[in-house]
Amino acid sequence: MKNFNRRGMTIMEIVIVIAILGILVAVGVVAMNPAGQLASSRNSKRALDLQTIMNGIRANIADQMGEAFSCGAGIIPTSTKRMAPGTGNYDIAPCLIPTYLLALPFDPSTSSAHYASNSDYDTGYFMVRNASTGQITLTAPAAELGKTILITR
Repeated sequence: MKNFNRRGMTIMEIVIVIAILGILVAVGVVAMNPAGQLASSRNSKRALDLQTIMNGIRANIADQMGEAFSCGAGIIPTSTKRMAPGTGNYDIAPCLIPTYLLALPFDPSTSSAHYASNSDYDTGYFMVRNASTGQITLTAPAAELGKTILITR
């Protein structure tokens, strides 16, 4: 009978430890749901963007002594329009930049959304004015996780 002094780990012990670590990492990734967390953070940005735009609109209205939003594009439409330049949209950037905002925020995941200048932008967001109450509603149609993101003032 030979007496071996075992010092160290066998291959089987190493394989078992690696398997246990793999299972723990897999459970951790599923529990953290990184895709859901990223979608949630993009939704938070959308809500903040709409709040920023609304604050600029409210500041513009306050400068008009509470009368109405003053803009070269005309009054805010009573049918839903995309905030972007061009036909069928509402060109809001020149009314807010640089007096009320430094740059126009835009949707973080809409492929066409960007802001380069007051004539080259697309917020990816929409706006409408209620004709009877005058309330303005801003919406983020690309909201994720089944959420509806809108702000009305």
